[in-house]
Amino acid sequence: MSAAVRTVLGDLPPGELGVTDAHDHLFFRSPRLPGQELDDVVAAEDELAAFRAEGGGAVVQWTPCGLGRRAAELPPLSRAAGVRLVCATGLHQAVHYAEDTLAALRGRLAEVFVTELTEGIGTSGVRAGLVKVAGGFHALDAHTRWTMTAAAEAHHTTGAPIAVHLELGTAALDVLDLLCGELEVPPHRVILGHLNRSPDSAIQLQAARTGCYLAFDGPSRAHHATDWRMPDAVLALAEAGFGERLLLGGDTVVADARSVNGGPGMPYLLRRVRPRLVAALGAEPVRRLLTENPARAFAVDWQ
Repeated sequence: MSAAVRTVLGDLPPGELGVTDAHDHLFFRSPRLPGQELDDVVAAEDELAAFRAEGGGAVVQWTPCGLGRRAAELPPLSRAAGVRLVCATGLHQAVHYAEDTLAALRGRLAEVFVTELTEGIGTSGVRAGLVKVAGGFHALDAHTRWTMTAAAEAHHTTGAPIAVHLELGTAALDVLDLLCGELEVPPHRVILGHLNRSPDSAIQLQAARTGCYLAFDGPSRAHHATDWRMPDAVLALAEAGFGERLLLGGDTVVADARSVNGGPGMPYLLRRVRPRLVAALGAEPVRRLLTENPARAFAVDWQ
């Protein structure tokens, strides 16, 4: 069986993915973000249309189980916008869930992940194309170890990639020690998100040397002072020989961040981030970052 990217409209040859936002959200609902839910279907369609107008071809949605994925809405949105969509299974940090929700998943989390990857999410028929989990701030707690153990089991059963939310960009090496060391997930099947939020070049290089993917995903808040460092960080990694392991994303998680609501939204990645990176790296390397790299990162010989 040849490798394919599992989209909400079915498996796709990797070369057809196109210019890809490798980490974003069309729908997202968490008790940690009251009043900022991404749950408007019309706004989601408008956001995809704005991304498409900038040359976008695909969006990988990292919203995991229990956070308002609205999986049944994704196929019609993909068709209407002409944008490929990849949906996630997985579980976020414990603070995003009620305790009874987590209790109901005890003892069967890996089974849930595998079912959503191979059979579909609920009655939607939409199959997930990746597993999303999350680390903690400079550490891995018991919830993280539970979810990552289940993600590793799902990977070993299906081959699916595992995408990791790094809290403020931290604990990258701890995540790799657990997933790739203890749990024996091949590094090239692991995607570390939010490396831009902790601009530690030594850690970034050390992580890259394992063979994992590093995602620079989402504009920072002004006082974080990381956006201006991002082009130099990407350039340094590319010059060190890791250009094929870099991914770019937008990570729109609240309603105010959508471009249709006056925020940067999905189009920002191509409208503002891409030109900055072209100035630093050149047009051809950036093209590969947005097309060939995500095609490899999310393509799987599905088992």
